[in-house]
Amino acid sequence: MNRIAVIGGGAWGTALAQVAARAGREVLLWAMESDVVDAINSQGENPIFLPGIKLDPAIRATRALDSMADCEAWLVVTPAQHMRSVLEQAPRSDAPRVLCSKGIEERSGELLHRVAAEACPGAPVAVLSGPTFAHEVARGLPTAVTLAAEHRDVGERLRDALAQPTFRIYLSDDVAGAEIGGAVKNVLAIACGVVEGRGLGQNARAALIARGFAEMTRFGVAMGANPETLAGLSGLGDLVLTCSSTSSRNYSLGKGIGEGQSASDLMADRRTVAEGAFTAPVLARIASERGIDMPIVDAVDRLLNGAAIDSVVEQLLARPPKSEGV
Repeated sequence: MNRIAVIGGGAWGTALAQVAARAGREVLLWAMESDVVDAINSQGENPIFLPGIKLDPAIRATRALDSMADCEAWLVVTPAQHMRSVLEQAPRSDAPRVLCSKGIEERSGELLHRVAAEACPGAPVAVLSGPTFAHEVARGLPTAVTLAAEHRDVGERLRDALAQPTFRIYLSDDVAGAEIGGAVKNVLAIACGVVEGRGLGQNARAALIARGFAEMTRFGVAMGANPETLAGLSGLGDLVLTCSSTSSRNYSLGKGIGEGQSASDLMADRRTVAEGAFTAPVLARIASERGIDMPIVDAVDRLLNGAAIDSVVEQLLARPPKSEGV
């Protein structure tokens, strides 16, 4: 795999383009925004989404999806809610689609690997997930991720095309598990941001991370995921990272809500997407339909719909006591 396509010119897509270029690949990055394309091609930088990072000269940007047709692998980094439409517009190809976004399609309730399979029939689908802040990855700081693919040979070829000492890739065959960890942690990061913004303390945040991980595991197992995947980089690892830093868009959204700002105002003022805001209602709905106990996810869903923070917190604290494993 010498020619890699990156679909999506945000911070994470740009960082992954940098990873592929450092691995010696020729990289074609598709972005919807003309100012992003122009800046990458003329300045070697993405000042809109990843300022201050000089990009490898092997990266070329385009707004033409058709130009991806002869690329040997596609890293798909569009927002989760736009992935289907972008892939349906892209040229037909049997190149593997590596899904690097985190979320669940809102209107269908489907995991993204199923969305990609419907939009690109016949193309192998893999999932890349883990604790990854884009600016650190782009700078070449040490990072480890999970690459999940149903067919090991596809996973091995992708790993060999992208892996390097500062970007360590662990293979898995649990595609659903890798996706579920990344989707659920976004919602839990909003909850942790609320704890920070409301000044509820470090004890509360640690408890929320632990109980949130229990919710992630319950949901994942009910959806057919391997619990070991959820305890790995794409689940617990990503959860810890995004629940403890304002570099996380979801954590920052929750912090703003905790400080008294409205979710709608906070999201309207962003050029980047906090996927947890779209994932929370889908998760809450699926959990309700399947009888999966997810009180933190339900609380985030209610907060995003304008519920009073003190009332939501009071209801969580008033839940009947349980054994820890339940």
